[in-house]
Amino acid sequence: MGEDARAGIVRQIEHGGVVAVIRLQDGSKLRAVIDALAEGGITALEVTMTVPRAIELIGRIAPTLPSGFLLGAGTVVDPDTARAAIRAGARYIVSPVFRPAVIEASHAEGAAAMPGCFSPTEILAAWDAGADVVKVFPATALGPSYFKDLRGPMPQVRLMPTGGVSLENAGEWIRAGAVAIGVGGALVDPKLVAAGNYDGITERAKRFVERVRQAREASA
Repeated sequence: MGEDARAGIVRQIEHGGVVAVIRLQDGSKLRAVIDALAEGGITALEVTMTVPRAIELIGRIAPTLPSGFLLGAGTVVDPDTARAAIRAGARYIVSPVFRPAVIEASHAEGAAAMPGCFSPTEILAAWDAGADVVKVFPATALGPSYFKDLRGPMPQVRLMPTGGVSLENAGEWIRAGAVAIGVGGALVDPKLVAAGNYDGITERAKRFVERVRQAREASA
């Protein structure tokens, strides 16, 4: 798999508009969380390496997902972990930082790379190094207006905010130029997971998907 395969992965992420960032203390709940998110219409799922036995779980779940669903690995900071996650079934690699070696390893294995960046210089350097999407992280302190500012001189860069994305501001990020939003605790709420309230996660997923749809329609 080469550039065409990665382009297809990016198109799927853009089409869905929401990447669910899944951080769990109990890996046994991962399947139920994924099913709840899928029921809510989310098709891009990022399992962070902080989940116990994350790569093993990716290997177990990836072959069981229906066509059209993308399983990715998050919090990846070194090429060996990237390779292991991709060989287990991850289609894209998300990192909290920009490390060229992680991008290179991801591409060599046929997966898309989404490094984490903060400053304009870092964002453009990651894009020039081959990033398929640049994850702007932590987006909490920046806000959607940062994307509007970046889009002026760098309209070619695909940007995705992660950190601080909520139901209240989801549409703002899309209208500001984000190709998708990365959502963690506001979607996969630890309290809902602990209580086994998977219907609550499904409901949140539906609302995020709807906010993205509405924002895109308003921007069209």
